[in-house]
Formats: sequence, structure tokens, C-alpha cells
Amino acid sequence: MKKFLRMICLLFLAGILFIGLKSSSYASRLTNTVDSHLTGETESRTNIEDAGTAETPEDLKELNISNDLTITYNDGNGQLSGSLRILLTLTLIAIAPLLLLMLTCYTRVIIVLHFTRAALNTNTAPPNQVLIGIALFVTFFIMNPTFSRAYNEAILPLDRGEITQEEAFKIGMEPFRDFMYGQTQTKDVELFMKISETEWDGALENIPNNILIPAFVISELRTAFIIGFVIYIPFIVIDMIVASVLMSMGMMMLPPTTISMPFKILLFVLADGWSLIIGSLVTSFYH
Repeated sequence: MKKFLRMICLLFLAGILFIGLKSSSYASRLTNTVDSHLTGETESRTNIEDAGTAETPEDLKELNISNDLTITYNDGNGQLSGSLRILLTLTLIAIAPLLLLMLTCYTRVIIVLHFTRAALNTNTAPPNQVLIGIALFVTFFIMNPTFSRAYNEAILPLDRGEITQEEAFKIGMEPFRDFMYGQTQTKDVELFMKISETEWDGALENIPNNILIPAFVISELRTAFIIGFVIYIPFIVIDMIVASVLMSMGMMMLPPTTISMPFKILLFVLADGWSLIIGSLVTSFYH
């Protein structure tokens, strides 16, 4: 029994010695592999400064531990911080539908299309999804020069780092301000100027955005309702004619709108109504 225990102890010691020799051999090969990637002599490293010698933040940025790769990150020094830029980006995405409604021609287009459907008395034909789609594509067509100008003058220079975020916002708003000012009536601007007790000399440069935008919206609503009234006139005439004919025939219980709707659709198709309305809407922004 004692001989058996001695043999086990000897085998255990031999295993420990064998593992130690293997570990030292592997560490030696690993050191040689690491040193093979360094330039210069194996004994000398390519450190610019020794660890712990940096005294200022600038020295710490220049500290190079290896000549493989060095990354310097200053978190946008002199500009908005990364967290604030993310917050502004998310906020812009959230209010993008509102900007599309208030800063473009979308308001006038969708209201005129709604009046057209109501004048035809077709209720849900075309459906709301179709009207919204038409209004969006017509808006993109009309606003394409404005979008292109804002992209070329503000977004591209900002992406290249030529201007700051504040300069990009100011430059990017100029095309929209020019568009809104061209569609805004003077009396609407004067209304908000009077409410805010602000003096105005008639120049676009002296109109702040918080006054120009609501004045533009009011002007768009007025113009859209005027166009809607003009669209209603021929269809009202058809309703009056049909109602008079039914009354003369003694058909008092038959709703006139039921009889007049086919005649409205026929008149609208023969006059190529959609082409006339969309074409008039587009040209109203260029004159």
C-alpha cells in the first residue's frame, strides 16, 4: 500500500513539472509572436512617451502605446454635444409631419381636393388615402425646387463640415421663407405683427419665423376656400336644375342629390375635372 501511494505521488510531481515546462514554452512563443508585429528591435518598443508621463489633456491625446492604430475623439469640441444632437434629430423626426403641413403647399392642396369630393357628393370616392397620396405627390412636385435648394445650400455643406448646425438651420430655412412669403398676403403678416406689437418695414428679412408661418397658414386657408367656392358653383347649378325639374314633376319625396350625382360625375369627366383642378393648383403657386 505504501509503495502504491509513493508511485502516485511521483506521477503527480512528474505531471506538475511537465505542465510547467509546456506553459513556459507557450509563453515564450507568444512573446515572440507579439514582438514580431512591432517595428525596430525586439527589445525596444515604439512608445512615444512612457506611461504616466502625460501632464495635460493634450499630452494624453498624443500618447501612443502602439503604432498599429490611434483614435482621437473630442466629442465635437466647439459644437453641440452628441447627446443634444441626437435629441434634436429625434425631435425633428417627430415634428416632420407638422412641418410638412405648415411649411409647404400641402394645406391648400388637400383642402381643395376635399372640396372637390364634397362638391361631387360622392362621399368616400376617392377615399381619404387616395386624396392624401395625391396631395403628397403634388406637394413634392411643387416644393421640389425649394427642397433641392435647401439640400444643396444647407445639408450638403453641413455634411462636409463647412458650416455649423446653427448656420445650416438658418440657411435651410431661407428657401422655405422665400416660398411662404411669396404666398402670404401682406395683411396677414401685419395682423400678427400688430398682435405681437412688432414694427415692420415690409422686408422679408425682418419677419421672424413665429410670425411668417401662421400668416402663411392663414393665407393658404383663405386661398383654398376661395378655390373651393369656385369649384362648388357649377355643381350647385346642377343641383338647382335637378331640384326644379323634380318639383315641377311633383316628385317631392325623391332627394335631388340622388338624381344630380350622376350628372355631376358626367360633367366632371367630360370637362376633365381632375386635370383642370390639379393643373390650376400647381400653376397657382407659380403666379
